[in-house]
Amino acid sequence: MNAPDWLIARPIAHRGLHARARGVIENSVSAASAAVAGGFAIECDVQISRDGEAMVFHDFELERLTGETGALRDRTASELARIQLSGSDDYVPTLEGWLALVGGRTPVICEIKSSFDGDMGLAARTARIAKKYAGPIALKSFDPDIVAWLRREASALGVNHIPVGLVAQAAYTHADWRKLDARQLGEMTALTHWARTRPDFLSWSVNDLPHPAPSICKALGIPVMAWTVRRPDQVKLAHAFADQMIFEGFTP
Repeated sequence: MNAPDWLIARPIAHRGLHARARGVIENSVSAASAAVAGGFAIECDVQISRDGEAMVFHDFELERLTGETGALRDRTASELARIQLSGSDDYVPTLEGWLALVGGRTPVICEIKSSFDGDMGLAARTARIAKKYAGPIALKSFDPDIVAWLRREASALGVNHIPVGLVAQAAYTHADWRKLDARQLGEMTALTHWARTRPDFLSWSVNDLPHPAPSICKALGIPVMAWTVRRPDQVKLAHAFADQMIFEGFTP
């Protein structure tokens, strides 16, 4: 297990310390700067561009956060870099550029988004960028195949030193998960992939606390992060049943 103390040393700002009303958009360089200034770690998301670049952006589609429409993966990195985040002065950043801005000043927990189609292109690109980054960084994903692939290929990729974690929850009933087949859903719900994923840390839904999975992890010394904490009652759950919180909408 590779679980350095910095993983849970500071509260983790969900997609950076963003506040859309103030023109600070999630996953932007401004949100990252605000988190650094506040002394918080940062959780960010990456999606893949048409030409294989890792872009710091949560959604698969561009509509919610920009004035553009369509899938992010249908645009090249250079095209995306010219797309402004709505209500701000920021643009869609590459992971490489975004990390250069953070500059090792605070820990980064990077979530690799997945279409659950077996494509490891984004995982590979993210790992190559993380390998070159001098600051504290960890990788995680909902997709057990990505976590297992990173674990299996760590030596070849040169990223043995980088913690790799699993994002999970107790049930996958939301419409977003309907694309997964019964085997995938069963494996993710029961965590039967554990022998091949062997995560260094667990990022668990605060809405599913308490639960045996994070409790067992804590007992085994595997750090547990609770996502996404937005209310005082969730803060209490995170303090009681997790080691650190991934927060949004307030300043701890």
